[in-house]
Amino acid sequence: MLCKKCLVSGRVQGVFYRATCQRRARELGVRGYARNLPDGRVEVLACGEAQAVHEFIEWLWEGSAASRVEAVEVSDAAQHAAQPPEGFHTA
Repeated sequence: MLCKKCLVSGRVQGVFYRATCQRRARELGVRGYARNLPDGRVEVLACGEAQAVHEFIEWLWEGSAASRVEAVEVSDAAQHAAQPPEGFHTA
């Protein structure tokens, strides 16, 4: 189980970015969440098989049709690997 935390910046709030993340994560079998941050970024936790997590992180650059992603900062989130969230949720 691989877990990564991603901070996505650009035009990613109010453009269905989180809902699109949720759909793509479920297609790939990735668990975690996508939530808006007060500074305009979206925080994404992605847990799953390494190949699926890497593919999902690459996809974060695409997002929804209305989004414009400028950066995706990826960090290790190993503390979530022991008990990853059930499913993929938005907040």
